[in-house]
Amino acid sequence: MKLPAFIDQTTAPPSTKEGPLSHMKMDFIKPVGKQNQTSVTQFVLLGFSGGQKKQTLLFALGLLVYLSTLAGNLAIIVLVWVDQFLHTPMYFLLGNLSFVEMCYTSTTAPKMLWDLLLGDKTISFIGCALQMYFFVTLGSIECVLLLAMAYDRYVAICHPLRYTLLMSQKVCWGLLACSWAIGNFNSFINTALVFSLDFCQSNEIDHFFCDIPPLLKLSCSDTSVSQLVTFNISGGIIIGAFGLIFLSYVLIVFSVLKIRTAQGRIKAFSTCVSHLTVVSIFYGTLMYTYLRPSSSHSMEEDRLVAVLYTIITPMLNPLIYSFRNKEVHGAIWRALNKDRRLP
Repeated sequence: MKLPAFIDQTTAPPSTKEGPLSHMKMDFIKPVGKQNQTSVTQFVLLGFSGGQKKQTLLFALGLLVYLSTLAGNLAIIVLVWVDQFLHTPMYFLLGNLSFVEMCYTSTTAPKMLWDLLLGDKTISFIGCALQMYFFVTLGSIECVLLLAMAYDRYVAICHPLRYTLLMSQKVCWGLLACSWAIGNFNSFINTALVFSLDFCQSNEIDHFFCDIPPLLKLSCSDTSVSQLVTFNISGGIIIGAFGLIFLSYVLIVFSVLKIRTAQGRIKAFSTCVSHLTVVSIFYGTLMYTYLRPSSSHSMEEDRLVAVLYTIITPMLNPLIYSFRNKEVHGAIWRALNKDRRLP
């Protein structure tokens, strides 16, 4: 990564032109003692460029997607909670995944919508650190939850007679606790490292939320240690979880191929299609964003990919898991009929 050069403010000629965000940039960068070093107290999220009409259109679309995400995932949570036929390990994990998705998209979408609507693109140093902490935490939790759901499918297909033992309530709560512990550990390490760096010259983050790659690019410190730790810890979680998911499906395939009837094989595979679709979208975008060399990062591409895994994917997940899912359809039908029978 090419580090930005320091600017000697004592010899630099005064600028005669000011951009629309220049006053924000100057107000929130304060000297900290040395002649040519500064400290950032607030950041400016550059977000999406464009005129007022484009910003208004993006706000309307973003608000629609965000509300759809909340409604869809909340519907899954309510169905799992109230319908006794969905009180199974698979839907226990799915309900928790929906809760994580709601929180995950809420770490970035409200601030993005606020910026698009009012143009107030500033975020405090502490606010930026908190946003990144919760974003990384919830993203890591989702990685582990998707692995737990793959394990559930593996046990259900490869060891059906031992399913109640291997996926007991105690095991389910243990998997959930592990996902939250791993998520918080990963986020604490990364957030502490990133926000211990120095930020000089500029406080403009070329993104619509506080994420690791744009903050590392903004820093004027040596970021090699932070990049190494991010790759080893976050990369280890992403690659490790994805590798175990891949292994579980290899074993599932071998087990399914032993089923004699084509109908039985199709029925077994159909229980995995939704999970495989979500895994492909989520892990594909994460690996593209966080496991590439820093020199190959394009902020424009990163913004577009980030929209996919922070906003679009959480909206699609309830649709993917409910589409052609007879158990979810049955739960919806029972809930609607129950409401009709009420006086």
